[in-house]
Order: sequence, then C-alpha cells, then structure tokens
Amino acid sequence: MQTTEPPVPDDLQTAARRQAATDPGWQADYRRWRPPVERAVAWLVQARKRRLRYRGIIADNTWLHTRAAALNLRRLINLRLTHISGTWHLTPAGT
Repeated sequence: MQTTEPPVPDDLQTAARRQAATDPGWQADYRRWRPPVERAVAWLVQARKRRLRYRGIIADNTWLHTRAAALNLRRLINLRLTHISGTWHLTPAGT
C-alpha cells in the first residue's frame, strides 16, 4: 500500500502564489510596480557592486540607511523640493 504525504505549507503557498499570478489585475500591478522597484535596487547597489565594505551588521546597516537617505534626497532635489514658509513643497516643473 502506497501512502502519500500531505502537502507542505510552503507547497500550498507556492501554488496559491502561482494561481494569483494568473489574475490579470495582479499582472497589471506587477507590470506597474516592478520597474520602479528594480530601478531602486539598481541605484542602491550601483556604487558598491553588491558587496558591502564593512564587517558587521551595525556598520552595514548604517551604510544601507545612509545610502537610501542619499538616494531619496537626490530624488527630491531632482523633483525640485523647496522650503517655503516653514513647509516643504515640490515646485512644479513649469515655474
């Protein structure tokens, strides 16, 4: 007599993810969000070639947060971030 083992929870999750990926709405969201995420990851690793200079979790974490902050600041500057009357504003491109 041959017995079959019940599916492992990971197998069930994988099957559910694959089923969800066939939904047109999911595919549209995926197509919309993947390029910006890929671009953000590319910006993050471009200067370091995917290797960290520091040894230790604390130093690596510090570098990661500093790099992310620098990229966010560069992006905001490119979007023409200005400080007017105590508040921050994005200046429209036409002005």
